[in-house]
Parts: sequence; structure tokens; C-alpha cells
Amino acid sequence: MPTMKAAVIYEAGGPEVLRVEQRPTPTPKPGEVLIRIKAFGLNRSELFTRQGHSPNVSFPRILGIEASGIVESCPGSEFREGAIVVTAMGGLGRDFDGGYAEYTCVPAKNVQVIKTALPWETLGAIPEMLQTAWGSLFKSLQLKKGERLLVRGGTTSVGLAAAAAIAHDHGAYVASTTRRKGREGMLKASGADEIIVDDGAIAKKLTKKFDKVLELVGTTSLEDSLLCVKEGGHVCMTGMVGSKWSFDNFSPMDSIPTVVNLTTYTGGPEDFVATPLEELAKQIKEGKFKVQIGKIFKLDDIVEAHRTMEENKAGGKIVVLV
Repeated sequence: MPTMKAAVIYEAGGPEVLRVEQRPTPTPKPGEVLIRIKAFGLNRSELFTRQGHSPNVSFPRILGIEASGIVESCPGSEFREGAIVVTAMGGLGRDFDGGYAEYTCVPAKNVQVIKTALPWETLGAIPEMLQTAWGSLFKSLQLKKGERLLVRGGTTSVGLAAAAAIAHDHGAYVASTTRRKGREGMLKASGADEIIVDDGAIAKKLTKKFDKVLELVGTTSLEDSLLCVKEGGHVCMTGMVGSKWSFDNFSPMDSIPTVVNLTTYTGGPEDFVATPLEELAKQIKEGKFKVQIGKIFKLDDIVEAHRTMEENKAGGKIVVLV
């Protein structure tokens, strides 16, 4: 039986619980695609799963909710062998083994072909990041040209993509937050029109409220973000980089202002397929926006990659080359 290198988790814990070992290479059935993985991005949800905060994920498991690579086999002929493809979500790395490996087997309905030639580190960075940014802005927030958008957590990979790659290009006025003054230049370069240094209570500092807020920090700043939008505005909670899943005390009548709308974005398989990744890849190729890659690792260094993510030291998307 052919085998592959994979990073496997057998129990919850710190980065060191990820073990690189040989595992059987999966065999695709009709309706599935076997992808030879060339690169994958790290995501915060994988960190939470590794820490034991995803009760529906059983171990042992190969983590990884996204992957980019080459079609190795496709029994149903949905994709030609050798095609460059990306996949994300749909149970990948949670219900079945994911992207932290040399191969993964996924439903054909959850795969997109990328025809635009980009480096593997870029292709590895974009599937989950761009579908999350796109879905949050246009499905949940229904962002329109000319609206004022606040990106809370602007230096996250999704924040950078939402501010520069998508919202600014769409004609919105974008304000992005950072906790560190030294990152203002990075946010300006990404396309943000305004930078707000976030001390956890920015609503009281605003001279003009926003139409929409993309909340990427999570519950630790959500109540303040709800105060940052005008009547009729929308707040979408998408991220959880604040590492806190829930409120200690939450009173909707006290926390949600009148005529302010609160929603979320989680992103399912249909959202991934609906994201115009090929169009966005072309824009990246043409230099219309830049994917902010923080650090690049090899699969053998997955423990160090997770430690870097946990300590927020990357300064952009972490990508692993396989």
C-alpha cells in the first residue's frame, strides 16, 4: 500500500502533539478527487482544534481545512489529472483527514481549478482566506460601493485581504485596526484608508460611525464593535483571534444597539465554490493586490509553524510547502 507523509494529531495539546509520520495514501472513489498537495495555509480554527476546542472532531486526525495542489486521480473525471486546484472547508480536516499531508482526498464538488499561474506559497495562502473575506463582505455584510467599513483585526490574514484585496477595490472606505503602531504601514500598503490603533474601546473615539463592521477579533471586542456602526448598520463576527469563544455575561438588550444588525459568517462548501477565486487570482497576478504571507514552513516543521501561529508572530498568512 502506498504511503504519504502527514502531520497527525492523536490528542489535544500544544504544538508538539502534531506528529509527522507515514500514513496510507487515500484512494478516491467516484465523486472524489485525490490531490497531491503542494502547499496549505494555517488557520486559527486548526489551532483551536489542536487545543481540544472542537468537540465534534475525533482523533487521530490529519488537520488542515484547506489545501492547494495537483489532481493526482479523479475517478469521476470531474477534473483532469495534472490540473492545479484548491479546496477548503466542507469537513476537510475535521470530518475527514485534511491538508497537513502529501495527499488529501476530497469531494469533487468542493474543488476549484486555478488557471492563473501563481507561486505555490501564494496558492497555499488564498483558498480559505479569500473565501472568508469574500463571504463575510458580500454574503453576510452585503457591502456596497461607497460604504464605510471597519475591519476589526486588520492585521490578520483575512483582515488584510478584506481591506485591500476586496473591500477597497470594491469602492468602500476602509478603516482597519491594529494593536501595534508599528503595523500602520503594512495596513496602509494593503489598501486601508484609515488606521485605528485598537485599545479595546475605540467606539468612544470615533467622530463618524461606520456602515459595516467586520469583526475578526471576536467576543473580546464585539460589544465595542456594535457601538461603532450607525443605525441600520451591520456587524459580522467572523474571526476569533482573541481566543475567547463566548461571553462571560451577555445581555442582548444591553449590548446590541437599537436598529443595529448582528450576523456571523462561517463559510460552507457552497460558499467556497461561490467565491471567484480564479478572478481574484488574476488580480493578484496583475499586482492589483498583494497577499500578505507572514512566514513559510516545510511540513517537517509543522510544530514550529503552529507555535508561530499561536504566538501571533507571523505578520501575515502562514503557509506550509509540501
